[in-house]
Amino acid sequence: MEQKLLDTLREYWNYDSFRPMQREAIKSVLSGQDTLVLMPTGGGKSIIYQLPTLVGDGLCIVVTPLIALMKDQVDALRCRGIPAVAVHSGLSRRQIDIALDNCVYGDVKFLYVAPERLSNEMFRLRVDRMNVTLLAVDEAHCISQWGYDFRPAYLRIAELRRLIPDTPVLALTASATPRVAEDIMQQLRFAKPNILQSSFLRPNLSYSVRETDDKEAQLMRIVHNVEGCGIVYVRMRNAAEQIAKYLTEQGESASFYHGGLPNAERSIRQEEWISGKTRIMVATNAFGMGIDKRDVRFVVHYTMSDSLESYYQEAGRAGRDGNRSYAVILKGSDDDRRIVDIFEKEFPSIELIQSVYHELCAYLGVAIGDGREASFVFNIFEFCRRVKQPVVTVHNIIKLLQLNGYMTLIEDEENPARLMFTVTRDELYQVPMHNDKEEDILRTILRLYTGIFNEFRPIDEMEIASVSKHSHEEVHEFLKRMWRAKVIRYIPSNHDPLIFLNEERLPAKDVYIAPETYSRRKALMLERFQHLLHYTNDNDECRSRIIEQYFCDTMSEPCGICDNCLARKKREKGAKIDRSFEEQIQDILASEPMDIKEVVARIVGNENTIVGSVRRLLENGKLKTENGKLYLSQPQTNR
Repeated sequence: MEQKLLDTLREYWNYDSFRPMQREAIKSVLSGQDTLVLMPTGGGKSIIYQLPTLVGDGLCIVVTPLIALMKDQVDALRCRGIPAVAVHSGLSRRQIDIALDNCVYGDVKFLYVAPERLSNEMFRLRVDRMNVTLLAVDEAHCISQWGYDFRPAYLRIAELRRLIPDTPVLALTASATPRVAEDIMQQLRFAKPNILQSSFLRPNLSYSVRETDDKEAQLMRIVHNVEGCGIVYVRMRNAAEQIAKYLTEQGESASFYHGGLPNAERSIRQEEWISGKTRIMVATNAFGMGIDKRDVRFVVHYTMSDSLESYYQEAGRAGRDGNRSYAVILKGSDDDRRIVDIFEKEFPSIELIQSVYHELCAYLGVAIGDGREASFVFNIFEFCRRVKQPVVTVHNIIKLLQLNGYMTLIEDEENPARLMFTVTRDELYQVPMHNDKEEDILRTILRLYTGIFNEFRPIDEMEIASVSKHSHEEVHEFLKRMWRAKVIRYIPSNHDPLIFLNEERLPAKDVYIAPETYSRRKALMLERFQHLLHYTNDNDECRSRIIEQYFCDTMSEPCGICDNCLARKKREKGAKIDRSFEEQIQDILASEPMDIKEVVARIVGNENTIVGSVRRLLENGKLKTENGKLYLSQPQTNR
């Protein structure tokens, strides 16, 4: 088996050996054990589920949160000749149906799926007929309510395990504290605890914190002194745009990236940075996950993260090729207070949560008692203008409502066109068609999509065009005419966020926010931030050791390359020089007393340092002065 693994690794990836921890994790998976792997960003986690699947029978279901990441992984596997598919909301029902059929009857080896899809009945029925030999959960920390990026949809993975009880699960994450690791195994229903943890140390990554209120000047020093490309992280979208503009004005090749950009624009900017056309990407935390650019030389946090977990993830995008790289936090004098203020906005009052819930349902046109399992395109900026609330406040209220099961906000999605008839089937026959072409398109829609008279259904306009043998433009124009005639409700394909109502609308006063999603999460968030403050405020301990101790409670050797280690080396070197001067001074004065100018003249070195050594010897009582001359306080002994 060892040889078969190496041969497969060489055949598909052109690698001759495993990275640290990969072999152990793969063997654990092949033995059928539930396994949690903690491995730093860029450590090669995907190989751990891809390789054992390729050498065995059956397919692997991979749960991952980002559509862009799914597409990249599927494309990469297909380029290697490995059959893989992805199922997400960017596909029509027909496309999903075909993909799942291929997993049942075809030779597909990898099925990538978003956690939101796991409760879909069509998906669950097909899984029961698949030969699933491994369930891989990427970004597994998202399943823990104690983690920094808890996503309720991940809890549905436990339901999937009930459908495939004999299939082992592989959970993967780059950052999890012992408490979060324990919760991951419990939520995923591990048969027994089984953690494989590689070191959190990055020997080539130099961590540092620079305290400054002139962040622009510090940023330019880093940009000028470190060759190669980099990422500058900020918290706010407008800050990303402003700093990118400033860098461009300073003659640097820079761009910005945040969740407010259209999907196509983000893809273009990301590709230009990956290809090297753009040197510096200024971004919010929307940028980075799933991007495998190995030659990033620096990651600068212009504003601090809110936890050591998120900082470690983002900083870890530097130096994946093993060459020296730099992770720098620029810390202003009032940054601590600003982030605490942000936390307060993330946990608004219960009264405000209930009020925004009421306004949101009214904005979507949902009556009390209605709306269960309905979906709506949602423009958060327009809504915030209407209710006169900051975007960050509304976004966090929606997140709390999501954690409590009322609704689900899906961002960064490629949403298919959606359609529902507002007339009955009998009434539809009375609607006049302008020509045979429209008759063809209508018949095709009715043949391809069931349930379209009862609820919104995703449709594929290109598929309708192909089957009806008319152009995509003709299909699109027909749908718009039917919408204007109030025959259908029609949402064109878009990249806007969607809101799904999990339950029918309640009166605002009945909206209940559970303590574990509010006060306990707030306390945990503040606790995580305190650990980050300890990291930024400690000017003595090795920063790599602080990170290692936080995640796995071990104390490794100092890294030797962080700012604190380098400062300690400088102090020790200075102390050695000072001790050398003190010994030379005492040796000179052992033969005869002399004045300080004569002492300085006989020693090679910095004059101020030598005078400082004389002063310390006087303070320590090892020298004395008489009539302007320096004497030893007691006779010199052989050393």
